[in-house]
Amino acid sequence: MMKKFAYFILLLLAGSASPGIAQQNSDSTLQTTDETIVYVFEIREQIAPPIWRKTKMALTEARDKQADLIIIDMNTYGGMVESADSIRTALMQSDIPVYMFINNNAASAGALISIACDSIYMRPGGNIGAATVVNQSGEKMPDKYQSYMRSTMRSTAEAQGRDPKIAEAMVDERVVIEGITKEGEVLTFTSREAMNHGFSEGERSSVKDILNQLNIEDYTIIRQQLTTTDKIISFLISPFVNGILIMIIIGGLYFELQSPGLGFPSAAAVVAALLYFAPLYLEGLAANWEILIFIAGVILVAIEIFALPGFGIAGGAGVLLIITGLTLSMVDNIGFRFTLGSLDNLVKAFFTVITAMMLSLVGSIYLGKRMFTTHAFGHLALDAVRAKDEGYTSVDAAYSSVIGKEGEAVTVLRPSGKVEIDDETYDAYSDAGYIEKGTPVKVIGYTNTQLKVRKLSS
Repeated sequence: MMKKFAYFILLLLAGSASPGIAQQNSDSTLQTTDETIVYVFEIREQIAPPIWRKTKMALTEARDKQADLIIIDMNTYGGMVESADSIRTALMQSDIPVYMFINNNAASAGALISIACDSIYMRPGGNIGAATVVNQSGEKMPDKYQSYMRSTMRSTAEAQGRDPKIAEAMVDERVVIEGITKEGEVLTFTSREAMNHGFSEGERSSVKDILNQLNIEDYTIIRQQLTTTDKIISFLISPFVNGILIMIIIGGLYFELQSPGLGFPSAAAVVAALLYFAPLYLEGLAANWEILIFIAGVILVAIEIFALPGFGIAGGAGVLLIITGLTLSMVDNIGFRFTLGSLDNLVKAFFTVITAMMLSLVGSIYLGKRMFTTHAFGHLALDAVRAKDEGYTSVDAAYSSVIGKEGEAVTVLRPSGKVEIDDETYDAYSDAGYIEKGTPVKVIGYTNTQLKVRKLSS
């Protein structure tokens, strides 16, 4: 039921999706029993969860279409190792032969995916290699990550009948192969070098050239065609978009708690939460219980704010559950069991969530202070002139007259709220954070239309 609801949400965004996931080429002939069915899909972007999703869909459709051969048209500078490892495993387990056409570049994670294929063909002038693991700044990661990548490259090359030492040299500059690479150089092959050393079956300029090389004359090419909904899902599950959605969720909750009442902030948070969880749920990453953990966290924070003034066990537990729900929903795990790869993903997901939350809170606080003082939002504030000769009195005079007087907080101040001074209710804010309802306070100043109050010692 939940999967139908999540898919319905994305269909609403997609509008009129293009029919079908894949269509036949206009120049292909009708299928006959003697035809070779060739399924082609492209990897032209950074290797990341959307590409892993795209690959899974392609392999499934190729089986459904009873394809005889799968060809990947690749041009990438690499990306996330965990996504590349998932793709590598799926390709090696495919019952249908998978050929790689390196249409210029197969660097880093792209090299790993290429080596996992049964055959590799390269466009003249193409390159493959440079698979050292780096961070987002391009800096080399610690040897723990390099060791895992070296082992993965070796085992993949061995399984596909390629030289594992050469594959390892694409990761580690310390690996020296006489006549091929020197110490201190990470190996990258040109198309001709790859062919000469058994990492490519030949140089070809197109998919059709590859089929001609294989002496396949009677064939039908089926190319992957993603629907609008598929493109939206792929877009939403990218780590960058995940971070933006988390910022909107947290920012919406922050503004709503500052100004209680069902309004735009809460609506924005709800929509962002749906866009965050729906595609992850459809992809099998976010389980029911992980979404429920997030919802339980929001409920606990709301209880802490509205029913249990202060910030204690309920609020702390709520924040912890929100972080846990958001983090686990991004990771492919079964319960709390994680593989080595998913453990790395868990750490990255956690830091994505924490970073997005901190940026959202800092941005929300800054925006809250600046919003009503800028020209862009000036129309939200009352700026009409109320002249004294029309019977209006000065706000400054009214507020300055209560400075030094004592009263009582009639709502919780966190730090804003309301106080009662001389039987009159005023908007106020605390100079020292949280003040509980009913606490005696003293007016020590004012800003605009808010009194500045201080808690009186009991």
